[in-house]
Amino acid sequence: MIHIAETVGIGSIENFLDEEERLHLAKLMTEVLDSAEAGTFGAKRRTTIHEIPGHDEQQAMAVYEPLGRVEIFGLPEAVENILQAAFERSRPALARVMPSITHCRPWTYVEYGPGQHITSHLDGIAPDPLAWPRQIAGISVVVSEPEAGGGFFIESTSSEQLWNRPLPQTDNNGYADGMWLAHDGADNSSLWFQTMPRTRWSVEPAPGTALLYGSQLAHGTHPVSAGRIGKFISWLAADATAEA
Repeated sequence: MIHIAETVGIGSIENFLDEEERLHLAKLMTEVLDSAEAGTFGAKRRTTIHEIPGHDEQQAMAVYEPLGRVEIFGLPEAVENILQAAFERSRPALARVMPSITHCRPWTYVEYGPGQHITSHLDGIAPDPLAWPRQIAGISVVVSEPEAGGGFFIESTSSEQLWNRPLPQTDNNGYADGMWLAHDGADNSSLWFQTMPRTRWSVEPAPGTALLYGSQLAHGTHPVSAGRIGKFISWLAADATAEA
């Protein structure tokens, strides 16, 4: 059963990647970025992993990454294998804080240069939160640090503006009693989200540490001041076996 605490929770897995793995991944991604098609991952990119109902991809990019970023999905098999192996060996630690997680979705590489950042937003459980699979949390792992800036933040709030409705108490929807769902449009495309009072908590994790942030928890990054930051992100999900 999925509990609301999982979807608004935070956590960390230190040494999710050891130093050898981290450096190897950074090298592999440098090779990808040095390839002939590298421009399509950054300034020439016209697609995004983010979606906003009623907005096209260019509009979504403007909301989420107003100064752009590098974004690469469909990673080389060698990269995906290392990251999925790290997830598998981290399952015991994950199970203590987010026990309904059953799998990790394919990874994406993102990179930010000076001034670039991702704006505050919620990832959400799913377009239809009663369908499976359900997104429990995001995961982020830094592999190359900037000279300054680029830190990750979450934002907590007690505001009722965030919440749509509690789910009816039933034994067959896969959620524990007391589950609430956040409103759609929890990003800077919505005036209600922009003006909602929040408290920001910032962190600069050690390279190789995995940050966990619930799918109904606002999060983003501070602008990079100098240098570049490279990280891998994915989403930890629950399939129908979580109902048991």
